[in-house]
Amino acid sequence: MEYRVGKPGRIIIARFGDGEDLLAGLAAIARQEELKAACFSVVGGMKGGRFVVGPEGDEMPPNPVWRELHDNHEAFGFGTIFWSSDGPKVHFHGAYGRGDCVKAGCMREGSETFLVLEVVITELLDTGAIRKLDPASGFALLAFNGADGAP
Repeated sequence: MEYRVGKPGRIIIARFGDGEDLLAGLAAIARQEELKAACFSVVGGMKGGRFVVGPEGDEMPPNPVWRELHDNHEAFGFGTIFWSSDGPKVHFHGAYGRGDCVKAGCMREGSETFLVLEVVITELLDTGAIRKLDPASGFALLAFNGADGAP
């Protein structure tokens, strides 16, 4: 296990309207505000997207099991934003419910808002947290710059 101690920075509150792409919007906010590390919470509605519900097995790299979100769903979740060499990477896990059916997973594509999504983003300062390509998994995983978290 590795960890760093940081402190909270700015708090950004965003409202996504009907049809807007959550993941693309969060990446745009991170670029515009130069958020290098952040966590966020989401509450509202979603009506579309592709998400992963786990790997098929234990092999590396993992073979993801995909699901799709169709129609409007209540949604809530938590995520992180850390930069890699090519910009901000958003990692969001959520639960999506409609009627008696609840789905949960890692939203990765086409995250389309239904009516409204409210997002609260907390900037994380002085952690040295980044995303770095892990050859075994093929994913850009959380890593740290410098031994003390300094970039």
